[in-house]
Amino acid sequence: MIEEIRKALAARKKMGIVDSSLTDSAVLLPIYQENGKCHIIFTKRTDHLTHHKGQISFPGGGRHDGDKTLLETALRESREEIGLKETDVRILGELDDAATVTSLYRIVPFVGLIPHPYDFKIDRFEVDEVFGLPLEGLLNNANRKEEDLVYGDKLIRVYTYELNGRVVWGATAWILNQFLEILRKVSVTHRGG
Repeated sequence: MIEEIRKALAARKKMGIVDSSLTDSAVLLPIYQENGKCHIIFTKRTDHLTHHKGQISFPGGGRHDGDKTLLETALRESREEIGLKETDVRILGELDDAATVTSLYRIVPFVGLIPHPYDFKIDRFEVDEVFGLPLEGLLNNANRKEEDLVYGDKLIRVYTYELNGRVVWGATAWILNQFLEILRKVSVTHRGG
């Protein structure tokens, strides 16, 4: 399955966002395998952060001046937030850019395979918790809601995933949905239809 994910990500054309009013940031969508099944790692942000407090997110954050690339940003932030070493991440590909409508960030998401189990070292100022959700459950449409909302003068599609008592929404859910749609295409191709 991991090789199929890598090939599916490599075969698609990434959609970027060019908007100088947005601040560059990057996240890592970490995948691990346990008993032959894939899971995705999420973090729950602490309640005292300036942006997106208490929300479920992927490890990541804003680009620093010293970051040569946004991949470097995603890996540095993952190390700082959850203690994930850059050398322990095998990058599988990149997803389309996402934009946050409230905090005005351009998010560049990277998908990476990490070892399991992993001894996470959590930065308790930023991260309240690290947890995994099974890919199989996230792919189940019964755990996904989508709706169109008006924000300012724009109509935007929003997604919400609810699984194992966790609610993923906002930009994280948008990025997750994009990844899951790519996987659905891989799995349809695999079944021959």
